[in-house]
Order: sequence, then structure tokens, then C-alpha cells
Amino acid sequence: MAVAVPTTLAPAASRTRVRGVTAVRHLARGGLLSLAALLLGVTAQLLLVSGSQQHSAQHAAFDELRAQLALGTAPVSQTDMDGRLLAPGTPVALIDVPRLSLSQVVLEGTDSAVLTDGPGHRRDTPMPGQSGTSVLMGRAAAYGGPFGRLDRLAQGDTFTVTTGQGRARYQVIDVRRAGDPAPVPPAAGKGRLVLVTAAGTRFMPSGVLRVDADLVSGPFQTPAAVIRSGTLPESEQPLARPSGVPWPLVLWLQALLLAAVAAVWTWHRWGRHQTWIVFAPVVAVLGLQVATRTTELLPNLL
Repeated sequence: MAVAVPTTLAPAASRTRVRGVTAVRHLARGGLLSLAALLLGVTAQLLLVSGSQQHSAQHAAFDELRAQLALGTAPVSQTDMDGRLLAPGTPVALIDVPRLSLSQVVLEGTDSAVLTDGPGHRRDTPMPGQSGTSVLMGRAAAYGGPFGRLDRLAQGDTFTVTTGQGRARYQVIDVRRAGDPAPVPPAAGKGRLVLVTAAGTRFMPSGVLRVDADLVSGPFQTPAAVIRSGTLPESEQPLARPSGVPWPLVLWLQALLLAAVAAVWTWHRWGRHQTWIVFAPVVAVLGLQVATRTTELLPNLL
């Protein structure tokens, strides 16, 4: 015996299915919008915005270093005047390379976050101008690519590095890549500076490029090291990435996804023009923040 199905149930079930399909479409479109904002943001960050950010950071670092040099308080060791380790990102020197028309403030530290603002001093090496081997690392392409033309240096080229102890003069002795023999270490009481960046195609590093330069001016007084060689975290090594969970990136991604889903929902409720006016700036800002945090996960010499 056939059982009659109430006619009122069919429209309700149909409406439920429609709402379910609509919700899935909202989520899918929101996800696609988030992905598009992320890809566009990363591209714009690497090619356009990062250079402006680095330029602005260099201006601020130069003003700070110039004031410290005038007052005689610029750092000359791994610690500050109170005996505490220098904070990452502290301006410590100014490097001038005439051959490359390069003038950059050097910051303390070599992880990805520090190198977004300029070249960094490897913390377990002496300050430039002191005896021993100092190491400076810089990006080759992103964030202004301050060390992107190091391969144009040649034996005999000279450059200077200014610190709180004065101006040190260096002369290039070689440019080497992976597999090339390293020069003989400097004699006791002598100084050397190694400039390090990425080798290979722009934004696609295939190795490390090093420029060795000997100190040809008199070495400055060299304080005792506080950070021993070989004790730095992996994130400060050449071509290293940050360690740990990138919580800022996770939070910004969540905010971007929520904004994208809300934008898709309001598209159907308010209309196209109102949605663009309200959400286009929001998604653009969030996409740029996510892109900035994403580029910090890339190799520090990129």
C-alpha cells in the first residue's frame, strides 16, 4: 500500500539543499578569493613593496646610527654599554662599496626578519674593522637586494665599513661560489671581511656567493667574544628559513579567509558595487600582511 508523502516536505527539503549548496559556494569562492589575494600579495610584496619597505627601514636605521656615532655610543662589540647582547636589528655599521654604488646600514643579526631591513652582521663574528674574520650577509633580490651585485666585484676593489671605532678599509681578494677553495685564514692580529649573499637566478637561489676582503687599514681593538662561533641558531645560517610555528602568519591567514567569505556573502546581500567599496581595501591590506609574513619564511638571502 503506497504511503502518500506530504507535499509540504518537498519544498522544505529543497530549500535546505539550496541553502547547503549556497553555503558551500560561499566557502569555495571565499577560499579562491583568499588564494588570489595571497598570490597577488606575495608577488607585489617581492617585486614592488619590499624594496620600499627596506628603503624606509634604512632611512630610520641611518638616522639612529648617525646619532649614535655623533654621541660615541654606537655598538663596538656583541653587547651594548650595559653588557647585554645587542638586540637583533640594531644598527652597527655603514658599508660603502663605490664599485657598486652601494651604501647600506648594517644591522645586528642574520635571520630572515633582520635581513628584510638591510644587510646583517653575523653575531658570532667580530665587528667589521676588528681582527679576525667578520661576516656580513645580505639579500640578493627581495627587499631591495642590497647584495645582489656582489658578483661584479673583482680582486683589488676596495670599500669601507664605518663603525663606532672608526672607518675600516678593505680590499677584495677573491669572489667564490660553492666548491671554490677558501682563502688562507688571516694571520693573528689581521682582519678580514666576508660578504655573503645568494647565488643563481633572482628569486631562485642555487647556492651561496662569498666575497673575501682583507683589512688594509689598522685593526681596531677587538673585545672578547660573548657568542662563540658555531652556536648561532639554524635560522641565522646562509639560506636558512625561520624556525618554529609562524603564528603571526596563521592569524593573518585566518583574518583574510574570514574577510573573503564575508565579502562573498555580502556580494549576494548588498550587491557588487557596495561589496567592492567596503571589502576591496580590507582584503588588500590583509593580503599584504599575509604576503609580508609569507616572504619572511623564504630563505634569508633571497
